[in-house]
Amino acid sequence: MFIRSMLRGLKGRCPACGEGKLFWRYLKVEPRCGECGHDLAKYPADDGPAYFTILIVGHLIVGPLLFFPIIWEAPTAIVLPATLIPLAIATLLLLPVVKGWFIGLLYALKIKNNDAAIHTSDIAD
Repeated sequence: MFIRSMLRGLKGRCPACGEGKLFWRYLKVEPRCGECGHDLAKYPADDGPAYFTILIVGHLIVGPLLFFPIIWEAPTAIVLPATLIPLAIATLLLLPVVKGWFIGLLYALKIKNNDAAIHTSDIAD
């Protein structure tokens, strides 16, 4: 169940049925699946996908770039655009994929918006 729903999310499909579209715009999640009617808006994929995307892009692109001496020997006017443009493109391409995976994970773990009370406590009482 975990793998199947995460793979469906990676493909941008409903984690429940795998047929309906997950997004109706770049990162806007469909309120309901067009195929099975599953409520897709109830999964709290707020900052998680952005953090995972930064982690992946940082390790796959920035890390290996630092091994090449040309990065720290070349003029800044060349290095900045040559690194920042691919970083921005990779981040923008990867973010919807990671968000779909994250929503698939939330579906598999059965975590919904109204589960926030589980993560808070009233210690001051």
